[in-house]
Parts: sequence; C-alpha cells; structure tokens
Amino acid sequence: MEITIVNLILALVILVMGIWAYRTKGAGFALYTGLGFGLFAISHLLTLLGLADTLNALLIVIRIVGYLLVIVALYLVLKKS
Repeated sequence: MEITIVNLILALVILVMGIWAYRTKGAGFALYTGLGFGLFAISHLLTLLGLADTLNALLIVIRIVGYLLVIVALYLVLKKS
C-alpha cells in the first residue's frame, strides 16, 4: 500500500507540473504527459480505495489511455526534431 501512495503523490506532482508547463510555456508534450500521469493517479487512487478488484477492466482502460497519452507526448517531441 505504501508504494501506491508514493505512486499517487508522484503522479499528481507530474500532473500539476505538466499543466503548469503547458500554461506557462505552451508545451503541448508536457500537457499530454501530465494528463497521462493524471490518469495513473486516478488508477492509484481507485486501488487505494479498494476498488481495484471491482473496477479491474476500467483500470486497464485508464492505464492504457494514460500510456497512449505519454506516447503521444514523446511523438510530439520527436516530430519537432
């Protein structure tokens, strides 16, 4: 359970920093990365609330979408090069 709490906190920090970077620098990749980690934070929160077994299929979808957002963010960075 402790690692899930740490993961939740770190995911929330990345979410906030991604939104902040987007608002101040207009960095779209930071927004997508932050939103991806925001979804991971939701997943960690649902796990901490004991809903992981009940919402297993939903958690899989949330995590897949989170990973896809991070992949899009990395693609945006690579496309600029």
